[in-house]
Amino acid sequence: MAHHNLQTPLSESDIRKLKLEDTVSINGTIFGIRDATQIRIFDEGIAPPADLSGGVCLHTAPGVRKRADGSYEKLSIGTTTSTRMDRFAPGLIETYGVRAIVGKAGLLEASIESMRNNGAAYLAITGGAAARETMQIEEIEQVWWEDLMPECLWKFRVKDFGPLIVAIDSYGNSLYRNIQKRAAERIAALEF
Repeated sequence: MAHHNLQTPLSESDIRKLKLEDTVSINGTIFGIRDATQIRIFDEGIAPPADLSGGVCLHTAPGVRKRADGSYEKLSIGTTTSTRMDRFAPGLIETYGVRAIVGKAGLLEASIESMRNNGAAYLAITGGAAARETMQIEEIEQVWWEDLMPECLWKFRVKDFGPLIVAIDSYGNSLYRNIQKRAAERIAALEF
C-alpha cells in the first residue's frame, strides 16, 4: 500500500497508479454532488453548469449558512452513502469525464466496470468524520442550482483532503466485493 498526493484535475494516469487499499489525499477542487443534482443531469437531461472532466465528485449535501454577500459559509460538510446513487456513476465517468468519486458504502458492478474501462476510481472516506472533512475544505468557491438546496452542485477548494482509501480501483478490484466474498466463505464454513 502506498499514499498518493493528488492535484486536481486528475488524469487517467493519476488514477491508473492507484491500487486497491492505497490511500489518497487531494488538493485543488472537489465537486459536491447528490441525488437531486444527478437526477437533474441524467433524468431531466440538463448538462452540468461546470466542467467535471478530470474531476472528483463528493457525495454530500452540506450544512451551510448563506452570508450577506451571497457566498456560503461551511458549517458541516459530511459524506453520504454512494450506493443509492450508483445508477449515475457510469454517466459521470463516461459522459462527463469524472475520474474519482468519494463517498461511503461503495458502488455496484456496472459502475466498477465503467471505472475499469475509463480510468476512474472510488475513494472511500471514513464515516462520521465530517468535522475533519469540513476543516479540509478551505472554501466553498461556487454553487450552482441553488433551488436544489442543499443538494446543489458545489465547488469546494480543498487542501490535503483525506486520507481516502482506494476502495475500487481502475482495474476492477473492489474492497467491498473482497469483504463480501470473505464473509460468505466464513459463513459457509460455520457448522450449525
